[in-house]
Amino acid sequence: MSLNPSKVAPEPEPEREAGPGPGPEAQGPGPEGESGPPAGPGPEPEPPSAAGQDREPERGRAAGPSAEPPPPPASRPEALRAPRPRCRTDCLEAPLSRAFQRLGRKVGAHPWVFLLLPVALTAVLGTGLMYLPRDGDEDLEEQYTPIGSPAKAERRFVQGHFTANDTLVFSVSRKSTDVPYASLLVVSDTETLLEPDILEEISKVDDAVQALTVTQDNGTQIPYSEVCAKNQGACVPPNPLLFAWKRNKGLNLTAITFPIYSPAGQIVSLANILGGTVLGPSQSLLQAKAMRLQYYLETDEGEENEPSKAWMIHFLTKFGSFEKSLALKKIQVVYFSSLSRKLEFEATSRMVVPLFHLAYLLIILFAIVSCYRCDCVRNKMWVAVFGVISTGLAVVSSFGLMLYIGVPFVLIVANSPFLILGVGVDDMFIMISAWQKTSLTDSVSERMSDAYSQVAVSITITTLTNVLAFYTGVMSSFRSVQYFCIYTGTTLLFCYFYSITCFGACMALDGKREGVCLRWLEKPGTPGQKCSSFKKSCCLPGSSLQDGWKADIHPMNLFFRDYFGPLLTSTKSKVFVVLLYVSYIVTSIYGVSEWRKA
Repeated sequence: MSLNPSKVAPEPEPEREAGPGPGPEAQGPGPEGESGPPAGPGPEPEPPSAAGQDREPERGRAAGPSAEPPPPPASRPEALRAPRPRCRTDCLEAPLSRAFQRLGRKVGAHPWVFLLLPVALTAVLGTGLMYLPRDGDEDLEEQYTPIGSPAKAERRFVQGHFTANDTLVFSVSRKSTDVPYASLLVVSDTETLLEPDILEEISKVDDAVQALTVTQDNGTQIPYSEVCAKNQGACVPPNPLLFAWKRNKGLNLTAITFPIYSPAGQIVSLANILGGTVLGPSQSLLQAKAMRLQYYLETDEGEENEPSKAWMIHFLTKFGSFEKSLALKKIQVVYFSSLSRKLEFEATSRMVVPLFHLAYLLIILFAIVSCYRCDCVRNKMWVAVFGVISTGLAVVSSFGLMLYIGVPFVLIVANSPFLILGVGVDDMFIMISAWQKTSLTDSVSERMSDAYSQVAVSITITTLTNVLAFYTGVMSSFRSVQYFCIYTGTTLLFCYFYSITCFGACMALDGKREGVCLRWLEKPGTPGQKCSSFKKSCCLPGSSLQDGWKADIHPMNLFFRDYFGPLLTSTKSKVFVVLLYVSYIVTSIYGVSEWRKA
């Protein structure tokens, strides 16, 4: 019979009375209950009664010689010190994940509702695209110069105090705004163009330009004489020296002085109309390599300026063709106009549209290749296609809404869909990756809930940071940047909303397809996960159905986990990366220093 610890070391009576011990009602029956539970090491004592549990601290303090001595005073504060509460770092992640769990469960339970409502919203908001400007006409100075700049304030001061009437006497030096013009730059193939035969060819070019006539859609013809800037009822000559020579073919070209010339008693400045000049004694002009012909047009505001614009467009369109018909032999001509810069902006906008279609096609192909699986259950090819389409729906909805509320559409906004496409596809890959990590045995609602809880923080935080970054651009002093940021930030919000509703509903519907596909693969009459060998060979080449029940790992993830990660964390790779980064920094600093010197 084994001995009880109380029998081996009985507690003396005086020691039991040293402190407040338990009463008789708290002691267990028999001799074992007289001494209470021992404090020292030994076999596990029998459990005391309920009353004895209430007085356990008192019994511990009244322990006899068999009990271990109390710990030293230095260790008591550590034993009595309460554990410090940990700081919570999931105050945002936890509620956000719970909210997305509930949303994912609802999307999985009612996918058609979350799919059709965003599509209907896109159909309604997309009607705002009818307000999209067709001609692309916008004021470049207003859109691409700072708001409230000192230059604009000074111009308003000049316009208010120094008015000019161009109907009788036109003077470009008195204009405080840009004057519409068509310009020709003539360069001689010889040393100088101050020769009668070369001036004759320049005169032919001048006559051809002034003979240009625009025929509008309604049949109205606009000749140059109606849109030119006039001086006392006649068009301002494009070049005073050429004009003087055409009026007097016997003009002495060797007696021309530079930069001031006075033919027939009129003072003419040649500084801005001749180039490549060589001067002789007494400021006489010996050679001139180039000549500029400047055709100034009417500067009226509003609709009255449309004929001038139409004539300039006609000039830019037709001059290249009839230049060849002139058969110029001794000169070369370059042409442009004040409208050329604006037309280049519009041409860039028109070039963006085909590139946008091509970009969508390439992104769809990339998404298909990335999400394709030989496993017919795990294949997400069509889900990826719809992910790209949902991004397009976000662009249509956002642009339509902005046009409805009257936000101007500037040319650079046409580049916004490229940014949205990248963000939308990134969210799509994150959601598909989270879905592939769920178990096929769970219901669609549970899988959607798990997937949404995983992507809640990542896509929400990235969307918020992107939206805040673009909405901060509204404070820019350039109107074009303001409108671009408004369009892009709003489209990012729509892209986020459509990703968690419309695209999530598509994932839920595809999850139901996975269940149907699994039931079709199962071998008839055989419980479990086995399938027909014929179906397996057709639909699951190189894989097994048992593996399909587990979480799927993308081959790219396997590559980074098993190959690239270990390679990058090796000592040699670390040294190589550091050296490569240092060389990159040194090269960048050298490039910046050379750029500043240039």
